[in-house]
Amino acid sequence: MEANIVGKTSLTDCRHIATASVNEIDILTSWNFKHIVNLDKIHLYNGVNLQNGYRTIEIRTPRELLTYEDS
Repeated sequence: MEANIVGKTSLTDCRHIATASVNEIDILTSWNFKHIVNLDKIHLYNGVNLQNGYRTIEIRTPRELLTYEDS
């Protein structure tokens, strides 16, 4: 929140990203294109992570993680 990547109304979104970062989750998935799955914001979130000693986080849509088998 201190980095002003999103506004105060997006506190829950920031908590999701922070929780995933602190717990070293490999991939965070979301349908929230405005505040989470947004390339510009992902770069900013990862910049904050690196500044604070955390690794970068992969943020993707669920659709990007689906695999389909050939019938």
